Order: sequence, then C-alpha cells, then structure tokens
Amino acid sequence: MEYLYYPGCTLKTKAKELDAYAVKSMKALGVDFKEFDDWQCCGAVYPQAKDEIAARLSSIRALDEARKEKRDLLTICSACFHVMKRVNFDIASDIDIRTKANNYLELDIQYAGESKVFHFLEMLRDDIGFDKLKNHVVNPLTGRKIGAYYGCLLLRPSDVMQFDDTENPTIIEDFIRAIGAEPIVYSYRNECCGSYSALKNKDLVQNLSRNIINSAIQKGAESLITACPLCRYGLMQNDDLPVYYFTELLAEALGVK
Repeated sequence: MEYLYYPGCTLKTKAKELDAYAVKSMKALGVDFKEFDDWQCCGAVYPQAKDEIAARLSSIRALDEARKEKRDLLTICSACFHVMKRVNFDIASDIDIRTKANNYLELDIQYAGESKVFHFLEMLRDDIGFDKLKNHVVNPLTGRKIGAYYGCLLLRPSDVMQFDDTENPTIIEDFIRAIGAEPIVYSYRNECCGSYSALKNKDLVQNLSRNIINSAIQKGAESLITACPLCRYGLMQNDDLPVYYFTELLAEALGVK
C-alpha cells in the first residue's frame, strides 16, 4: 500500500520519539509513505455536536489531501486516529455534515469520505503482517515482559473505529510477540486513563493511572507500551513502571533505534 503519513502536532513537539522511531521503522520495513507537506492539527478532541462543523475541517482537509494523492491516510497518535476516523465516518454517512463542510472548504471536487484511515499498528498487521515482521527483527526482545496499554481512543466507538475487539483486543499483544517479547495481559489495559481531565482534576488522573499500573504489575509486566501521548503522560506520573511508545521498541527490535 501507499500511505500519506500524518504525524500530528504532538509527535513534532512532546512525543518526538513516537514519530522518529516510526519513520525509522517504516524505512527499515520498506513501507511506501510520504509525509504531509503542510498538515494541520486534527483538533485533538472529536467534536460531539453534529453542528460543530468548523472543528472537523482540518481533518477533512487532510482526508481530502489523501484522496488527491491517491494514498491511504496513515497516522500513529491515538487521538489523531480517533478524530480522523470518526470525522471521515461523519462526512461519509451524514449528508448535512458533508454539505456544510464542503461549502466551508469550497473544494473543487466535494469530499464524501473516500479516503481510508489506518493506524500504524493496522499497517503492521494488515499490510506487512506480523509473521513477516518477525523476519525483519534483528534484535528480538527476548525475555521482556511487556503490557499493552490500549486506552479508549483506539477502540471506541467500536462500530466506527473497527480497530479490534473492544473488550478483548489482541493487536498490540500480537505486535509484542512479533518483536520477540512476552505480552502480559491485565484487566485495565483498555480502560481510560483520564488524561483529558489532567488540568481539571489531577487526582482523578492519578487514581485511574495508578489502577492501570497496579493491574499490570500484579500480572508481571515489567513495562508498558502505548500509542497515545496523552496516555503516556498520565501513566508516567506514577513511576513504578516504565512506559514506552510502541514504535521505540519496534525500532529497537529492527536494529534502527
């Protein structure tokens, strides 16, 4: 597949490792990708109100650019993936949103949800394949016990995201096996960490994060991996367990870290 790579704001500022290791890994794996020349912030939060058209426009610009490039849209940040996927669903399924958004943007050809949105992990699973990924590993992470932290943005709402089983996801565990490590399954791996409330209610975030960390430790995890900068920030406030971006461990396994 050919991808138009959308990194998003946080990957160019506070989450540079997530972006840098992804790019190194894609090059090592021979992925055909092109980064946006002039991307804009996706908005970071999906607009719940149907008539909140302006908040959807930057995502629609990116989706329309992918259509023009005749490439699938590839992103890594859980928030970017969540917003892009849901906005694309809105414009494809709701004629009122589609009409208003296209009128705002004054596109030469109306955008109606033609682009496909993929997460980096989906690309590894569905395009490359985890079995083939194993063949590229030169530094298997043998003996490392790693817990997958999904959070909520990748998985919900399940009928729109269609990323994995909402209650019992396996994609990150399969990724962990592919790079040679042992996945640790624990109860809180797909619970919300509350990071969107970090400024409003720090105690809430600390308590939710503590529950996640404790659940992983009790099952024997020695570290966690995630795709979400917000989640990593929240989880790292509890320093009992190291938390990495999954792309960092991928780059390590591929020998390009």
